[in-house]
Amino acid sequence: MASNSSTFSVFGPDIKIKGDINATDDLHIDGSIDGDITCGTLVQGEQSVINGAIEADSARLAGTVDGSINAKTLVILRSAKITGDVFYDTLTIEQGAAVEGKFAQRPAKGAAASKSDEPVLSLAN
Repeated sequence: MASNSSTFSVFGPDIKIKGDINATDDLHIDGSIDGDITCGTLVQGEQSVINGAIEADSARLAGTVDGSINAKTLVILRSAKITGDVFYDTLTIEQGAAVEGKFAQRPAKGAAASKSDEPVLSLAN
């Protein structure tokens, strides 16, 4: 019987990576990444620095990002400092987060998108 459990890979605060990361698993990054990241779910710690593009189904960002972000579900925490364009389906931004770049809804799949496919924006305190 196949297991549907997801694996969570953790990059601690002492980890520094130069190069792109492609993962089918979920990632928790507290260290420094100099490269693009593609993964299922990304959780970024407050002290983490990512210099590169992020593409994820779900991302929860709390550190520094210098690069574009493309995520279905995106949460930007108050400690986040982001420089780059942000593409999302659902977006939550906590008050105090710093984002310098353009926000754009991801294009709907297919010619006719239903109302339930419309992107959602919410602001959190």
